[in-house]
Amino acid sequence: MDTKAGFIAVIGRPNAGKSTFLNTLLGEKLALVSHKVNATRKRMNLVFTKDDVQMIFVDTPGIDKQEKMLNAFMLKEAMKAMQDCDFLLFLSPIHDKINFYQEFLENIGDKPHMLLLTKVDTASKEEILKKIKAYEKYQDFYKALIPISSKDNGSLKKVIEVLATFMPKNPFYYDDAILSPNTTREIVKEMIRESCFNNLSDELPYESDVIVRAYQEKLNIDYIKAEIIVLKQSQKGVVIGKNATTLKRIGKEARGIIEKFLNKKIYLELIVKVVPNWNKQKDKLKKIGYNFEY
Repeated sequence: MDTKAGFIAVIGRPNAGKSTFLNTLLGEKLALVSHKVNATRKRMNLVFTKDDVQMIFVDTPGIDKQEKMLNAFMLKEAMKAMQDCDFLLFLSPIHDKINFYQEFLENIGDKPHMLLLTKVDTASKEEILKKIKAYEKYQDFYKALIPISSKDNGSLKKVIEVLATFMPKNPFYYDDAILSPNTTREIVKEMIRESCFNNLSDELPYESDVIVRAYQEKLNIDYIKAEIIVLKQSQKGVVIGKNATTLKRIGKEARGIIEKFLNKKIYLELIVKVVPNWNKQKDKLKKIGYNFEY
């Protein structure tokens, strides 16, 4: 067999830089990126194909042990990805504590993995060398340790080169033109969610979600109808804003992101709906798309 292909779970604490790393790697904005932690809620598969190697990166929610039902789902998503994939990438920000990596090791058994020190552009050379030295006591566990920055294509190229050596011999799982096997509907939902994160402050992005109710593809324009759901009536007013200014701003940004991804015009209709306790009740979470049944 001349080709290699494997699934790679991208693991890390909230805001470790997982989605930024993947978007930069693929040269396409697919994974939700936000400076707010816990933006990613579900796994998304992103496909990188080069020559005779195909890598399916699984973007996972940040590992965060909270008691809310939604957080429990997110933790389960990350743990399931670790079990199912051939290889793991653990992303640790350069200024993060080293004990988080120790906790990661306690959960992966003998699964092969690589350690990536992210956001190294925010640290001095001395700080980077000091952190690498601190991780040396774990060198029998990881296959490689690579400092990376989304601003340094050379470091990302190094990650790909090393990863390729660990991929099992397999036929390609997907056509080499595919960037993600996730449905367009799923990707569009994440793009609207990202606009919510960018345009809503404090806790509101965490207490909201998006349901795509309709998606109609037409020759020159696609029609998308989506609901932004919130927990309380007062939050609905904030999302809409005075004279609907906030909702229009969310829609304008989301429409721009989606049109760039689809390379065509869209008509985006957004409405806001109150669903009390949607993030705490399993039946409501399942209706939104968070399926607990594995």
